[in-house]
Amino acid sequence: MAPTTETQEAYPMKGGDGLTSYSQNSTYQRGVIDAAKDVIVRAVEEKLDLTNPNINSCTSFRIADYGCSTGPNTFFGMQNVVDAVELKYHSIQQSPPEFQVFFNDHVDNDFNILFKSIPPSGQYFAAGVPGSFYQRVLPKASVHFAHCSYALHWLSKVPKEIQDKTSPAWNKGKIHYTGVEKHVTKAYFVQFQKDMDIFLKSRAEELVGGGLMVLLLPGLPKGETLFSKTGAGMLHALLGASLMDLAKTGAIDEDKVDSFNLPQYHPSAEDLKMVIEMNNCFSIESYGTLDHPMRHLPFDVKRTSAQVRAIMEAIVTDHFGSEILDQLFEIYTKKLTENYLVFEKEIRKDCDMFLVLKRKSY
Repeated sequence: MAPTTETQEAYPMKGGDGLTSYSQNSTYQRGVIDAAKDVIVRAVEEKLDLTNPNINSCTSFRIADYGCSTGPNTFFGMQNVVDAVELKYHSIQQSPPEFQVFFNDHVDNDFNILFKSIPPSGQYFAAGVPGSFYQRVLPKASVHFAHCSYALHWLSKVPKEIQDKTSPAWNKGKIHYTGVEKHVTKAYFVQFQKDMDIFLKSRAEELVGGGLMVLLLPGLPKGETLFSKTGAGMLHALLGASLMDLAKTGAIDEDKVDSFNLPQYHPSAEDLKMVIEMNNCFSIESYGTLDHPMRHLPFDVKRTSAQVRAIMEAIVTDHFGSEILDQLFEIYTKKLTENYLVFEKEIRKDCDMFLVLKRKSY
């Protein structure tokens, strides 16, 4: 049996396949997967040792996508891994083994839509694995390649100090950290450290020695960059301002806004390296930033608003109810339009990062 842990907060992406669903509004996340294809090919080519007895003694090659969400994006990522591993086997004149892919996410994830989107190619056996990745979800030494894309910036919970009115980290009037308030930022970082350590320890038990893990996540290129000056920081600030506008109309209580905080942390490369090195279960084989194709396109207000709604609808509904959603995102779209210029490439300081890790063998 897998070890039990405390209950995790879970706010899945908008299910279904309608116009406001995550399945129809996650092109940016798809772009991250596309941009990382070469990273995966190089990682497999240069870092995956097929002579490793933990790999060559198995009749199947097992891959896991942690935080797979719903819709087709995960299948593009998994196809990248399968193709890279097949290419590696062919390069040494060996036939690849059978592939098994585990798709993991919270129990409330829309696995029905996920598996309706599965490609018909039949290149691998697929299985859904419900549960928070901030715990063990698979047997020991059962995975050869782990993948996690645009999920690790979600924390297991909001730091408790943020919601404590007696704490110096109480985040009144904001729904996230900006990077300016030191106590607030520290509380978020400490929670990220705890969660990331649990994630790494859990994956260390599930991966075979010498197995690879590729992490893709939004972050900051340098530790001194303020989150409020990034694209993601601006999107969060405008969502908070839209909620405050609703509070001013009496549609929601201002105290309700004060108690609402997003459980996200966007780390710097330095943050990630420090946590991974302290954990000591993985070696960092390579890391860097991705060249996302959509960064070269003009900022699209309607698409961005729809994507933010698909991501945030569950957490907003849980706290405020569903009645405010249409009005909230009408205000939000208007604010995005008014602030169009701040999203120009020159002042978007955030980045999409990749890390290639190898499970240490002891």
